[in-house]
Amino acid sequence: MTSKSSSEYPRLFPPPQHTIAGVGRALRQRQTSCAQILEGCLAQVDEWESKVHAWVILDRDKALEEARELDNELKSGNDRGPLHGIPIGIKDIIDVAGLPTACGSKRWSYGISCRDADVVTHLLEAGALIMGKTVTTPYAWIDPPITRNPWNLERTPGGSSSGSAAAVACGMCLGAIGSQTGGSITRPASFCGIAGMKPDKRLLNHGVKPLAPSFDQVGAMARTVEDLRLILRAMEGTNPDHTGAPPASTSPAIPPRLGRFRGFFERRADPAVNRLFNEVSQIFANEGARVVELDDPIDFEQILKDHRLVMAAEAAMIHSAWMKEYSDDYPPRIRELVVEGESVDAAERLRANKRSIDALVNYLEASSKWDFGVIITPATVSTAPDPSTTGDPAFNSPWSCLRLPTVSFPIGLAADGLPVAIQLVGNKRRDFELLQIAQWCEQVVRSSCQ
Repeated sequence: MTSKSSSEYPRLFPPPQHTIAGVGRALRQRQTSCAQILEGCLAQVDEWESKVHAWVILDRDKALEEARELDNELKSGNDRGPLHGIPIGIKDIIDVAGLPTACGSKRWSYGISCRDADVVTHLLEAGALIMGKTVTTPYAWIDPPITRNPWNLERTPGGSSSGSAAAVACGMCLGAIGSQTGGSITRPASFCGIAGMKPDKRLLNHGVKPLAPSFDQVGAMARTVEDLRLILRAMEGTNPDHTGAPPASTSPAIPPRLGRFRGFFERRADPAVNRLFNEVSQIFANEGARVVELDDPIDFEQILKDHRLVMAAEAAMIHSAWMKEYSDDYPPRIRELVVEGESVDAAERLRANKRSIDALVNYLEASSKWDFGVIITPATVSTAPDPSTTGDPAFNSPWSCLRLPTVSFPIGLAADGLPVAIQLVGNKRRDFELLQIAQWCEQVVRSSCQ
């Protein structure tokens, strides 16, 4: 595997001073301050934003004011935990009080949110610095955004959490919140060379504009798996690490057991992706992990179809009336999805829902017999394509449909110089167990590239 780079950003494997955990340690050792951390991110904004276009709105003055207040809190002995003073970007379908939530559209950009979404409230309570709103594709679907991939400005950053992924990859913020209905966290995180997590389905969506509520899920993006864990704790409002510096690594003491499906994922992946994925699977095995090859336990092709059908039907329920009134606010691909959903009858939708529930039951029954922790797959079908598309979510949508948690992180660069990532899939209500195994895997990958 190869690892770039001669410059600080973008970079697959960042030094500690560019991670939430590392910055947190420096902050508590009085080597930096909340204001200095934010100023460092704003310097990256000044360098990158004119090229990448990751932000809808930056609230510089308010963020600087809050950074100074958080510094005063630390001086007085009030440490809110690992996210204290950490700059975070928020995807622009998520409400932040005092800022518009435009959802990538024109007409919604004039309204100002009156209150914070629950996830934002939890982050603020944990001491996070909300820098502003990051670009989303229109209504969080797949019409291309204005954002560009920092690894190659002629490639897409992915969608729909486009700005969140690009901003983190450039160091414009240390973490960001995105959302996923199909592949909208995993795909942009993979394309931009950072880590991403779609948690198990939780009640984190209040104050988040919906696309398809059955599948919509808020999640996190950061430079490392350890940073994802710190953000997820804060997002949930459960922040036990409230005693200052981030806790020591919780990666497993012994190598994990990993399952690998050969069929659907190997068949669909580009050769470059398969090559790196095979390489990293062997590295895990060499380091003591047990990598077990498995037949596909369910029909992933059918799940893709059922996910699309239900998603389209739900999108139509939410958007049809608005689209009829404001047709100019809907670009071609979200329009196509809504029109498609309008033709889905109730019986057809019920059948698709039943098939997806049956698939989950079958998957869970099969997994109960497997002697390992998580499934590993490539995170995306290919590296980032050109900006006329946001990429293929085929490797992500099945897990969104089954509502299972996933973590992704980069494993190397393909021959085109773009990042390739691995995706780890956990079981229901096992988010932190999944993160623990992912952190072991990430550490092995990093060690192999040094």
